[in-house]
Amino acid sequence: MSLVVKNLSKKYGEKTVLENLSFTMEKPGVYALLGTNGAGKTTSIRMMLGMLSKNSGEVLWNDKPLDTATCNVGYLAEERGLYPKYTLMDQLIYFAGLRGVSKSEAKKRIKYWAKRLEVEEYLYPNASTEETKGKKGRKKPEKPKTADQLSKGNQQKFQFMTALISDPELLILDEPLSGLDPVNTDLFKNIIREEIAKGKYLIMSSHQMATVEEFCTEITILDHSKVVLQGNLNEIKKSYGRVNLALKVEQDITSYINAVGAEIVTEKEYEYQIKVTGEEQANKLLGSLIQNNISIITFDLREPSLHEIFVEKVGGDAHETV
Repeated sequence: MSLVVKNLSKKYGEKTVLENLSFTMEKPGVYALLGTNGAGKTTSIRMMLGMLSKNSGEVLWNDKPLDTATCNVGYLAEERGLYPKYTLMDQLIYFAGLRGVSKSEAKKRIKYWAKRLEVEEYLYPNASTEETKGKKGRKKPEKPKTADQLSKGNQQKFQFMTALISDPELLILDEPLSGLDPVNTDLFKNIIREEIAKGKYLIMSSHQMATVEEFCTEITILDHSKVVLQGNLNEIKKSYGRVNLALKVEQDITSYINAVGAEIVTEKEYEYQIKVTGEEQANKLLGSLIQNNISIITFDLREPSLHEIFVEKVGGDAHETV
């Protein structure tokens, strides 16, 4: 199987919102679409899925035009799409049916994912909580939960479930971790790892660069509708060289850093993030510190992070600390 996107473009009148996006996934894994707000990420995804018309280009799945009617695709949209007043169970069965999953099979899968995502109490309230008694001593079962009774994080879990319930070959996640607390972030990450291990094709759009680095091997960065960087993440980072130095000591070493011509990016209580020209300059600083008996706690020379590369490509002065 393979996914090929060729010269995908979109205009609204004279305004170009995406210009000639092309990339290929020839094997299972995770591909990242990155960019600032309004760069064209969500527009790209919607055109790939046929939700939005395109001015030019094509999207191929196994050498044929991608058609969500025949290709098993799971989609977690950035804008969550649950119906607020309908019961959660009815919605899940309905969405499963749209993807060709029978009602009986859907119920089995819902039970599995409800446990996996820790939301059983919202689908099976009378199985997990004690029933309350009415005025005449009768047991009064709890009513099925609706989406508007849930927190934002739990709504996101159910939205994720709708994307997973058909066991898709291609899974598209638009800001999947947005708004989640650390515990549920780890839960989502573990599920994503499991889907990767199953040999799925995943496309991820996210502003969380550290998360992208965890999962993605190939990336595209968009800025103002255009591709500004594309390729294998490891190769991109290698091309920059090891020019970022994390240094922690027990006293002020500003004078030593200035003496070798390195740049202090951030400083906090004798912890320094330093930009160097390469290993030679870093080793020169290290030798100077050792020669002057400076106690060194951390000396970590590394390639730039994806966050730092992203900021360089799309502009801005933000820096990442490690």
